[in-house]
Amino acid sequence: MDKQQKVDHSGSAPMAFQGFRRGAVLFGRALTLRCPHCGGRGILASWFKLAPTCPRCHLRPERGESDYFLGGMMFNIALAEAVFVMVLITTLWVSWPRVPWSLLQYGAPAAMVLAPILLYPFSKLIWLVFDLMLRPVVPNDFAPPAGVR
Repeated sequence: MDKQQKVDHSGSAPMAFQGFRRGAVLFGRALTLRCPHCGGRGILASWFKLAPTCPRCHLRPERGESDYFLGGMMFNIALAEAVFVMVLITTLWVSWPRVPWSLLQYGAPAAMVLAPILLYPFSKLIWLVFDLMLRPVVPNDFAPPAGVR
């Protein structure tokens, strides 16, 4: 009995985990603010905006979806909350029983406002890493190089 492969006509690849080694490489590139796919520089147009395409491999970071930014927003909030919890637990652990409550009272809200701003490009690229790990690139994910139509 022949097994038929399902054809995805939407232009995106089927979900398939790429492996831990590949994931570590992708995460390393994202944490250095480089294109997770090729490692090229210039994936950020500014601190708050990704370039339309990677200048080196021409990958479209939004991967052709209008609501792609929602995943990055989710990671931004999750990373900010994780940083807050780690700082709180570390402060309590190190300073117990003389916890600087006034520092925590004023410092924690300030950190919660600053953390999403500081972590914004990282969260967008980490979201792209998860997407690349689960949904490998297909030709539709790349823009033609400048001057080529």
